[in-house]
Amino acid sequence: MPDRASTFHSRAGKTVAIMQPYFLPYIGYFQLIAASDAFVLHDDVQYIKGGWVNRNRILLDGKDRMITLPVRKGPHQSPINQREYLTDRKPRSDLLNLVRQGYAKAPQFARVFPMVEAMLSDPDANVARFNGRSIRAICAFMGISTPIIESSSIAKNDGLAGESRVIELCRRVGASRYINPIGGTGLYHSGAFARHAIDLFFLSTRDLPYAQLGAAWVPSLSILDVLMFNSPDALPALLAAYRLLPAAQVTDVEAART
Repeated sequence: MPDRASTFHSRAGKTVAIMQPYFLPYIGYFQLIAASDAFVLHDDVQYIKGGWVNRNRILLDGKDRMITLPVRKGPHQSPINQREYLTDRKPRSDLLNLVRQGYAKAPQFARVFPMVEAMLSDPDANVARFNGRSIRAICAFMGISTPIIESSSIAKNDGLAGESRVIELCRRVGASRYINPIGGTGLYHSGAFARHAIDLFFLSTRDLPYAQLGAAWVPSLSILDVLMFNSPDALPALLAAYRLLPAAQVTDVEAART
């Protein structure tokens, strides 16, 4: 089978982002996709219980509420693409009811809820595939056309980990610039990327205080919250509400705060 990464080498000066396939992630995740020429779903790294791979937060009665899809027990070291969601209907039905309860009065509910129903009716139990399809569906809904590829389909040195693994993936897909959420500033170092002719940037999401049923704004919720309260015309501006900071600049800013 040919390396699918070869299709990513069509553009010089390529910007790449790499993230695990999270469950209904916040808008910063989709800003990262939109800001990239190619997006890699890091599906063949270890599944971490208690992370964002199978859970997120929505608005319910004016407060944030955690939503979760339970994952079947498996070996601790198993990667995300070898883990499965429980196939019982009740967890998905309960989750759908929570979304309905939280957003039935939201202005975009009639547009967004059918998409949520379709995503949660996906019969595939594989965590990586299920989340990947949801992410792609939301991208299509928001008009994001960035190509998305799974890291498991890329020929690479699977013995690498952490920063070295990310650099390896960047090299394999022809990146000249890598962008990461600003929360990962302590994980990556510009010098390591520069040795491979890759510039390191961090994406910082700006505050997006849109109206949420008259309650005080609750930030950083699932993308569902953004979609429920914002019209299609408002989405491009929300996707563009971020700053891309060179790694050296982030270091200077962080140093000034300490």
